[in-house]
Parts: sequence; C-alpha cells; structure tokens
Amino acid sequence: MQEFWTFDFPLSPKPKEDLEEILVKNEKELGIFLSYYFKKEGAVAEKVKLRSGPEFESKTTGSMVLSFDLVHFNACLAIHEQAREEMKITFEIDPITEKVKLIGAYWPSREMDEI
Repeated sequence: MQEFWTFDFPLSPKPKEDLEEILVKNEKELGIFLSYYFKKEGAVAEKVKLRSGPEFESKTTGSMVLSFDLVHFNACLAIHEQAREEMKITFEIDPITEKVKLIGAYWPSREMDEI
C-alpha cells in the first residue's frame, strides 16, 4: 500500500517556504492522509508537523519527514494510547497543473497464505 495526497501549489520563486506553509495550513488533511496507514490498527494521526526538510532532489521533487501523534482509542476496551511517530514523505511538484503530490511510504501488503 502506498497513499498519496494532492494540494494546490501556486508557482513562486520560494517553493520551499511555500511547501512549508501548505503543510502548516493543511495539518488536519495531513492527519487524514497519514491515518490511512494505521486504519487496520484503529489509530489516527494528529498534530502533524514538519520534522525535517523539505529537501529538494531536483526543482520539482524531494522528500521530508513528518512527525505526528498516533492515537489508539477504544472506549469499550478502555484504551487511549498516544505516541509520537515519524514518516518519510516524498513530493512531486507539477508546474503545469500547479499542484504538489505528497507520496507516503510504501508498505507492502501481505497476500493470503496458501492452504
């Protein structure tokens, strides 16, 4: 499984600062994006912050590390656990459509076992 999320990204001479600003403005959406990785665990991602980066590999691609609170909650089992996690995210800026695509980590999913 590999998730991705797209945001509008108007072109400017300061793409690094603009990307950082988009991440701050869309903290809740980033939490939803990261929560897809942990839905089988019943956890959600909250308080997403830029830990390091963005580091550009070219004019339109690069990577960064996001940190977030991973919250497990189940009222029936009296569970409310919270831990700080990190994930490396890559990004691709499309100057034609003026969008930035965030691409999460690749987590291979296990296929069914043979009987």
